Amino acid sequence: MTDASTSAQHTFRDLLHAQRVWDVDLPAFDPSAAPRTPLPLFHTWFAEAVAAGQTEPHTMTLATVDAEGHPDVRTLMLHDADDRGWHFATHATSAKGRQLAAHPHAALGFYWPTQGRQVRVRGPVTACTPAESRADLHVRSTGALASALVGRQSEVLGSHEELNRASDAAWERAQAEPEADVTSWTRYVVEPHEVEFFQGDARRRHVRLRYRRDGGNWTRELLWP
Repeated sequence: MTDASTSAQHTFRDLLHAQRVWDVDLPAFDPSAAPRTPLPLFHTWFAEAVAAGQTEPHTMTLATVDAEGHPDVRTLMLHDADDRGWHFATHATSAKGRQLAAHPHAALGFYWPTQGRQVRVRGPVTACTPAESRADLHVRSTGALASALVGRQSEVLGSHEELNRASDAAWERAQAEPEADVTSWTRYVVEPHEVEFFQGDARRRHVRLRYRRDGGNWTRELLWP
C-alpha cells in the first residue's frame, strides 16, 4: 500500500469513527402495548416517521438470492402495505425479477434514523395480476412511466449516450401515450411471515419486538438487542 493510499485509509477511518448515532431524543416504545398484528404498528410508525421529517420514509431495501444462492440487495420504494403484505414493483425481466421467479422469498428493511427505528419483513413473494400491475404503473408519474418504457433494467449499458437516446424516446412516448403498457412491469407482494420492529436506545438498550406468523395467528416475542 502506497503512502497516499495509507493516508487516505486513515482519513476514511477517522471520518468513519467520528460519526455518531442517535444524538437526538428518541421516542419510547412499549412493546406490551403493541397491537396483536404487525400491520397497524407499521402504519403508525410510518406516519410518525413522516411527521418527524424523515427523508423518503417509503424507501426500503429488498434482499433476494441469485441462482447460486448468493444474497443480493438494493433500495427501492414501497408501493403499499395492506392485509396482503408489503408491495413493490419492478420489471419481471430485471435481475430481482428473475431472482424472485427462481426463489420467491425476500426480506425488506426500513430504516428511519430520525427516530432510531428499523422494520424488517421476511416472507414469500407473489406476483400480482397483470391488471393490478398495469394499474400500479399508470398511477405513477410520467417520469416513472418513461423509465419503465426504457426497460432493459440491469442489462449492460454500452454508453451513456445510448441511455440518453432511449430515455428521450421513452419520455416522448410517455407524454403522448400516458396509458402505454409495459408487459414486463410487475407488482409484487411480500406476504409477511416475520416482522420485526426495532427501537433504538442511546444507551444501546434497544427494544426488538418480533411478530412471527403461526398458522393464522401471530406470536409476539422480544429479542435481545
